[in-house]
Amino acid sequence: MNVVENDQAVIVIVVLLFSFIDYQAARMAAIDISPSKDNGVLKEIIKGGTGDETPAAGSKVTVHYTGTLLDGTKFDSSKDRHEPFQFDLGKGSVIKAWDIGIATMKKGEVAVLTCAPEYAYGQSGSPPTIPPNATLKFEVEMIDWKGEDLSPNKDGSIERFQIIPGKGYATPKDSALVNIHLVGKYNDQVFEEREVQFPLGEGEDAGIIEGVEKALESFKSGEKSRLKIKSKYAFKKTGKPEFNIPPDADVEYIVELKSFEKGVECWSLEAPQKIEQAKLFKEKGTTYFKANKYNLAIKMYKKVIEFLDYDSNYDGDLKTERNNLLVSAHLNLALCYLKTDQNVEAKDSCNKVLELSPKNEKALFRRGQAYLALASPDIAVKDFQEVLKLELKNAAAAKQIAVCNNLIKKQLAKEKKLYANMFDKFAQEDKQKEEEKLRQQPDVMRGALGEWGQEERPGGRDATAFEKENPNILMLNANGTGEFKNM
Repeated sequence: MNVVENDQAVIVIVVLLFSFIDYQAARMAAIDISPSKDNGVLKEIIKGGTGDETPAAGSKVTVHYTGTLLDGTKFDSSKDRHEPFQFDLGKGSVIKAWDIGIATMKKGEVAVLTCAPEYAYGQSGSPPTIPPNATLKFEVEMIDWKGEDLSPNKDGSIERFQIIPGKGYATPKDSALVNIHLVGKYNDQVFEEREVQFPLGEGEDAGIIEGVEKALESFKSGEKSRLKIKSKYAFKKTGKPEFNIPPDADVEYIVELKSFEKGVECWSLEAPQKIEQAKLFKEKGTTYFKANKYNLAIKMYKKVIEFLDYDSNYDGDLKTERNNLLVSAHLNLALCYLKTDQNVEAKDSCNKVLELSPKNEKALFRRGQAYLALASPDIAVKDFQEVLKLELKNAAAAKQIAVCNNLIKKQLAKEKKLYANMFDKFAQEDKQKEEEKLRQQPDVMRGALGEWGQEERPGGRDATAFEKENPNILMLNANGTGEFKNM
C-alpha cells in the first residue's frame, strides 16, 4: 500500500468516525420516541410548533422533508421537487419511524428524526440510494394535517381525530346495539353531553345526528375520538333552535364508544328465524311510520326485504308467509317514499309488489300516485283504471282518474297553444325571409333613377313630353316609326 492509498484509507476512517460521533451525539441530544425505548427512533426538535395538537392515526398529513444517510449523503427531498408530501398517518404507507415520529409533531414544527434500520428499510435497504442496514436521518417540517375522512363521498364532511385508540379489530355494523358517551360542541360551546344506547342505524330516534352514526361504523370498542361534522350530516338546513344552533352549521363531537353488541346477521339464520326477524323489523317500521319518522321506517322496511329477498329454503306455508311479508314491506316502502317525495323509488317499490302480486290494488293505486307526481298523468290514469276494474266502487281511484283527465286536457291545450304559437312564428319568419328575398331582386320597372333610361327606348330616342311627365311609362311607336311593322 503506497502513501496515497494510506491517506485515502485514513480519510475514510475519519469520515466514518465523525459520522459515528455525530450519530452518538444525536442520540445524546435527541429524545427516544420509539415505543419500546430501544433508540430506534430519535427526535430532535429544530423549531417548535404551534398549539398543543398533534395528528392522530388516520390523519392525512402534509410535510416537507429531506432524507440523508449518516455521512450526509442526500437520497431524497420533497423540497428539491418543490412539492410537499402527503400520506395517511398510521396506515403503514411509510416507514415505521415516520408513523411514530410524525405523530408527535405540532403544526409548523421542524424536527430531525434519526431512524434505526429496523424502523426504516431494514436489511434489504432501498437500492440504489439506501444501502442495507442503513440508519437514516430525516429533517421533517410539519405543514398541516386533516382528520381521517369518514364521509361516504370522501368530501371531508366527517373528519375523525383519534384521541384514544380502540381495542381489537371489530367495528359495529348496522343494527348493532351501541353504548356511547358524547359531547356536542358548537363554536367551542357545549350544547349536549350524555350517555346513550341505541341500535346503529336508528340513532335519529335517540336524537343522534347522521354524522355521528356514520363515524361509529369505523370505531373500535373503547375508542374516543373528536369528530368535525359538516352541516349536511349534522342539523342540516333546519338547525337546532333548542341548542341555539343555526341552519347550515358545522359542529364538533367528542364520542367514546364504550361498548357494542353485534346485531342479528341474516346469513346466520334459518328460514323460520329470518321470517321472525323480518316481522320484528316490520313492526318497528310501522311504529316509526306512525310517528312520522319516515326515514327510519324506510330503513326498517328495507331490513325486511334484506332478510327475505333471497328465495332459499322457503316451502309451503313458509314461502306464502315470506311472500306476504315482502309484499307488505314493498307496499309500505312505496307509501314512505310518496310521503317523502321520492316518487321514482315509490314507483319501483310498486313494481316489486306487482311482480309478486300482479293484481294488487294498493300497488297499482300507489304507482298511479307516483306517476301523477312525476307529471305523467297519461300513464297514471291507466293504473287507476286498472284499480276500478278490480274494484268498481273504489271512489279514490275514480277521483284520481278525473284528476288525470283534467291534467291531460290542460296539457293538450297547453301543447296546442304552444304549437300554434310555434307555427305562427315559423310562418312570420318565412314571410320575412320571402320579403327580404324580393327586396334583394332588381326592379325591372325602374332604372338607376327610378325611370326608363334612354338606352331602353327603341332606337335610343329621347323621351317624349308625355314620357317626361310619366317617367314610369314607355311609349311605343311614339315617333311614328315602323316599330310594330311585321309584328
